[in-house]
This record gives sequence, C-alpha cells and structure tokens, in this order.
Amino acid sequence: MKKIKAFYSSLSMLGLIAGCTFAPQVSAQTARDYVWRSVKVGAGGFVPGIVFSRVERGLAYLRSDMGGAYRWDVRQKTWIPMHDQLAESSYFGTESIAPDPIDANVVYIAAGMYRSDPSAILRSRDKGKTWQVFPVSFRMGGNEDGRGLGERLAVDPNDHHILYFGSRHDGLMHSTDSGANWQKSASFPLPGRGLPGNGPTNAGLSFVVFEPHSGSRGTATKSIFVASADPGSQHLFRSDDAGSTWAPVRGEPKADFLPAKAEMDDKGVLYITYSKDIGPNGVTDGAVMKLDTHTNVWTDITPDKRPDHPQGGYMGISLDRQHPGTLGVTTMNRWSAGDTVWRSTDGGQSWADIVGKSTRDVSATPFLKWGVKEARLGWWMAAFAIDPFNSDFAAYATGATIYATRDFSDVNKGTNTNWFPWVKGIEQTAIITLASPSAGAHLISGFGDIGGFVHDDLTKSPPQGMSENPQFNTTNTIDVAAQQPNIIVRSGRPNNGQSPFGYSEDGGHTWQQIALPTARSGRNATPAIIPSADGAIIPSADGKTFMVMTSIPQITRDKGKTWTSVQGLPAMGRPIADGVNPSKFYALDFGTGNLLTSSDGGATFTSSTTTGLPMDISRDRPTWAEAAWPLQTTSAKEGDIWLVSGQGLFHSMDSGKTFTAATGTLKVEMLSFGKALKGKAYPALFAIGRQGDTRAVWRSDDQGTTWVRINDERHQWGTRFRCIAADPRVFGRVYIGTDGRGVLYGEPSVSVSAK
Repeated sequence: MKKIKAFYSSLSMLGLIAGCTFAPQVSAQTARDYVWRSVKVGAGGFVPGIVFSRVERGLAYLRSDMGGAYRWDVRQKTWIPMHDQLAESSYFGTESIAPDPIDANVVYIAAGMYRSDPSAILRSRDKGKTWQVFPVSFRMGGNEDGRGLGERLAVDPNDHHILYFGSRHDGLMHSTDSGANWQKSASFPLPGRGLPGNGPTNAGLSFVVFEPHSGSRGTATKSIFVASADPGSQHLFRSDDAGSTWAPVRGEPKADFLPAKAEMDDKGVLYITYSKDIGPNGVTDGAVMKLDTHTNVWTDITPDKRPDHPQGGYMGISLDRQHPGTLGVTTMNRWSAGDTVWRSTDGGQSWADIVGKSTRDVSATPFLKWGVKEARLGWWMAAFAIDPFNSDFAAYATGATIYATRDFSDVNKGTNTNWFPWVKGIEQTAIITLASPSAGAHLISGFGDIGGFVHDDLTKSPPQGMSENPQFNTTNTIDVAAQQPNIIVRSGRPNNGQSPFGYSEDGGHTWQQIALPTARSGRNATPAIIPSADGAIIPSADGKTFMVMTSIPQITRDKGKTWTSVQGLPAMGRPIADGVNPSKFYALDFGTGNLLTSSDGGATFTSSTTTGLPMDISRDRPTWAEAAWPLQTTSAKEGDIWLVSGQGLFHSMDSGKTFTAATGTLKVEMLSFGKALKGKAYPALFAIGRQGDTRAVWRSDDQGTTWVRINDERHQWGTRFRCIAADPRVFGRVYIGTDGRGVLYGEPSVSVSAK
C-alpha cells in the first residue's frame, strides 16, 4: 500500500488544554468535554509486523508503517491503539516492536517515520498505556522500503535490561539500561553506511535474535545473531561472548539473497526467510533457510524449489512453540500466482499452503472484496505469527488487513482453514478528503489506496464496501451540492480505465461515471489531460452544473453528455460554488491576488474589485491535489466566503467585494462549518490550526473571534491531520481525517441545546 508522508512539522510531546469553563447556554465545551471515537472501516493499511508475548497468554502487538502500534486486549477482544497520546508525527512510523520476554507489562517501540524525521525508543511499563520517550540520534524508516524486515529491536531474554537495535544507517546499537541510553557496538563488523541522500534508503540490519539457552537468568545471553539486508558478500553475523566480538556466519545462500526475518527454536536452530530485495515491492526471488547454530550446518527448506516457481520471495515467519519443527512462512510479491502462507510440521522438509483450501469471511469489512465476489488471499504479506500458547491460532497481514485463523493445523490435514479479519479497533488509513452533507449519510469520505466510503452508520464498516463506478485507488476531491445534498461528486485515481470523475444523485449510495471532456484543436477532438496537481470536480449549489479541472477547465449541464470550455480562469484557478446561488462561482488568481467571479453558472469568470485581502497570496496556492483548498463558501447566505491564508483568516459576506480579517489569534490551516450553537445565527467554525506551539483541533462559535481547543493530550494522533469536516446537523460534531489513524470524530460529552 502506497503511503503518504505527513507534510507538517513535528511538535512537542505535550499540548495545552484550553482553560474555558463550560456553561451550556453561553460558551463552548473544553477539550475535556469532548468524546473522540473512530469511524469504523476496519484496518485498511500495511502492517509489517505482528508479535506475540512469550510470557502472557493472549497478549499480542502489531506495528503499522504510519499509524502507530496496537495491543490486543484479550478481555475486550479488541486492538487498542497505543500512540494516540503522542503529538510527534514521526513516532507513528513504527520501525520495530519488542515485548519484554520476562515482564509482560513492558514493551518497547523503535519509532521513526523517515530518515529525515526525529526518532526515538519508546518504553512502556503498562502495556502501552503510557510511554517514556528516549530520543535517539540514529534515524529510522518506519514508512520506508524495508519496513517489513525485522524485528530489528530485541530484548535479552536472560537480562531484560539489555537491548539491541539493528539500525538502518548506523550499525548495531546497544542499551544496558532498558532503552534509556544507547551506544554503538564498536566491534560489530558493519558500522553502517550513513544517511543516504535523496536516493533509495538503506535496509541496514534487518533482525536481532538471541539464543536464550546460551545464558542464564540474570546474566547476558552469550549467543546473538544479527543480519544485514544491505548489499554485500556477508549478511549474517554472530557473537558468542554477549556482543563483545562478532564473526560472520559461513555458508549462507547466494549473496544477492537478503535476510528478512528470523526465529530461533529451543534447540538452537535459526530459521530465516530471504528475499531478493527488501520490499515491500520489487522482491523477485527468495528462499527459506535453517541454520543449526551448534554445527553451523545450513539446510535449504524453501517451500517451492521448482525452477519455474512464481516470481517472488519470502518474508513472514513464525515457529509453533508448542510443536517443535512446526512453522509457517509467507511469500512476498508473488504477483502472478498470488501470495500465500505455507506450513510445515517437519522442520521444512515438506510444506502445505493455504491456496485453494482456505476461505476468508470479510462480512465485517466488506471493502476487502474490492468490488468482486471474493476477497484476495493477500499481498505484501510481511507479517506472520503463530500464537505461542495456541498452535491453531495464526495471523498474517496484507497491504490492507490482518487475517487470522483458529484452525491453522488443518493446513497440513488437507482440510479447509477459515480466516477472518482480525482488525477490531484498528483504523490505519490515510484520509484525503471528507464531506458531511446536510441530509442523507452523515459522512462521505475519500481515502488513499482504498477509495472511500459512505457511512450511514459510523460504528460499522459500510456494508456496500468502497464507493464504486468509478472505483478509485485514491480519492482526491469530494464535493456536495449545497442546496441539493443528495447530489455528490468526486474525483480521483481510477482503477481499470474508469473515469476519474463520478457523481451520485442519492447521497453517494450509487454512482455514475462521467465521461471525460475533450479539448478541441481545430477540427480535432482529443481527451483533456488532467493536470497532476489538480483533478477537482465542483458542483453548483443546485447540482445542475459540474465543473472539472482538466487541462482546459470545462463545465457540463447534462452530466457529461456535452461540455463547454470555461473562459477567464487562470492556471490552477480552481473555483468554488456559492452555497446558495447556483449561478455563482468564485476563484482566486494566486498570481495577481484578484478574486474572479462567475454569475453565469461557471461559463465565464471576470476579475472583481476586492478589498481586504493580503497583497500577496501566491504562497497560499496548493501545489498538491490532496491539499485542502483555501477558498470556501458556506450556505449561511449568498456570497459568504472564507479564505484560509498563511497570513490570516479572511471573511467576506458580499460575494468577495470586501474581506475582513478574523480577529482571533489561531493560525488556521484547515476550516469547516458545523451546526450553530443555540442562540447563534452563524455556523460554528471548526479548524485545524496552531496557537503558539500547539497544533490541535479547535472550535469557534463567534466567527473566528475566539477559539477553544477540543482535543486533549490523550487524543493527539501524532497531529497527523489531513482534512476536516464538521457535521451541519449535529452540534459540536466534527470529523478529522488523519494520515495513518483513519477518520476520527469528536462530539460533546455533555448535552448542549443546539439551534
């Protein structure tokens, strides 16, 4: 699954709580009065690692590449997000995770999104409810290539104050005080390749594995194995003196195979998956090997040794701790044949896979069907784990979900295995755009990678799955006809040659594709090219006119049967529709700073005389199709326009003839309009913005004069905010689209009479 790097700078770990006293009839709630929940889709993104605790039954952890980490709560039967209280965006890229092998309450995370971002080791002594943060100088890549390798972070099973971390760029790191301080292992043969420039990332050291029986409780484990997934002639190293010295392990498979993941059994046999490339894409070949660490004898146990085996490698691996010699592995990037899970009961001499003898019940998350009859078995299958206390329970992750089964041993019996999405509590997606219409479904969404949804019930994954006809990989824009909210339009990156534009006349429940307009040159008609930075579609207030931002902007008044070129728009001058008058559209010329107005339904635009705007708004022009558009209208009255500028928040109530700067001190980044507070005539304003050093979610009930923060330190989500939409029908409710934690919505926890 392609991921999108957050483009906002990092903040401090703690924010401020606005000190406003709640009074039902006169003021807004404070952050403490808000309840936050997830809008349910069910997973949705790439999970590179799943790890079970070896000391507590039912305790498991998973790490995502951009949405933080989760803990399985066996009593509540749900995954608990463990990162929500953190404000640092980079820490949501989880490079590695390590449960303490002695104390079940302790867990560690290596956190860092990209090589250019801050990184840290996080330590929790209460299973991830709270964290101690230890910033480190070595950089990570939790959302870079090679994120499926691991685990890079490991705790000594005999002395749990000792940790090792195989870094990408700086060699082998070592801590003797439970992760608080780190030193580089000077004796390790590979010192690290340093931070690369703009080219491909380093894979670095892919895993650290201890041989527990080489030590005793309270003393450092003597035998340690560390692998490198960087190009080179040697990839596996061992120490037999607790890390004081290191030596290469001889006899590895061919040098262009890279070690991905490994586990050690109780007899000292090390099982390793190899891939030709670090993934999650580009893996063309691979192998599975085992090494008897006592005799240094290697055995090739690759499940599919045919010369013409499907292209692809291996990555996920887990040992059955109840039955020595039983293990499972996953393939990686077998695009032609499809990835699968293999299981062996004889140490890899023979294998059975789940292809053809497994089912996936996705009734709880129907989007996984992707518009076809059956859900795919999976892809990007880097994560795999067998419950150490229950041999029949196993799980693997894909680019969009985690599947689990309660009958894993049936694989070798030749009977069917039943898999289900093990995702309750996980919302790990990147949200591009949101809309909350004034009628019908309360939420229409546009996602990265999985299209988008119509939510009639926020507590259920939509039964119809993702929006279809057209089906998008990524949705860039959604817009609602202000006076006819059943008419909704969207644009995006389509699948299978479908149109990049679609419309609905029933509130998003069914869709129709819009045929692409053409651009004429003399007598020839050619398809209009959608610029890479903009592919928006805008409906008029009555939904009778659609405007599309093709290479030459076009309008249609018959849903795409015929098109007319728009006159008078500058390059990238994406318009917005008036919220009341269907004949009016507005657009900004970011080059000149002028407001352009159309009074003929978008056919022509002319420059208007405007006062009150900043002299230079060129830096306010979005340069990315997924960025929030700075110009907005409301349906409060005709001509009601807002501009979110880097120089302030500006408001016009006369169709843009005059703008007035809002007097509040909040630096607004994204804006939306919700139901007005009782006694107020104007919609409540909701914003993502900064006040001082605090980036947060805010509400204003007085048109931007004063603002109250409505999220608190428990609900910061890495400040990875992508979009915002307030609900026009439910006072105080707002939807937040994040870059990795799905859609969240907040609403007052106490009853306040709304207008």
